[in-house]
Amino acid sequence: MLIQLIYKSMNKQLLKDTLGWGVILWLIGYVLGIILFKVVSPSAIGWIITPIGIVVTLWVLLKKITPEFFSYYVKIGLAWTLIAVVFDYLFIVKTFGAEEYYKPDVYLYYALTFILPVFVGAYKNKPV
Repeated sequence: MLIQLIYKSMNKQLLKDTLGWGVILWLIGYVLGIILFKVVSPSAIGWIITPIGIVVTLWVLLKKITPEFFSYYVKIGLAWTLIAVVFDYLFIVKTFGAEEYYKPDVYLYYALTFILPVFVGAYKNKPV
């Protein structure tokens, strides 16, 4: 009974941490991109958003994600990356016809979306 309760609460937590934070983090970048589109060259948008995204993502991973076992962070990284790829395709490439969207800054963003949770998971699980 207790194991089932822990399992159910962990699934809720994992859903919140993967889908919830994944969508929120993606939306932050999306909104920043729309705002910056009116101010800077489209080729510079990703390079401006990336440092902001790194700081916000690290804050979420260090302050809002509580489980401290490595595989949890790998799952988060995989889910966030999947959300980023699918949402970018649907809401940027398809919606705005931005086939030229995929450039080095976007590939860096996808890599960091996976790597940051994995590194934080490794950091939180280092031997004391």
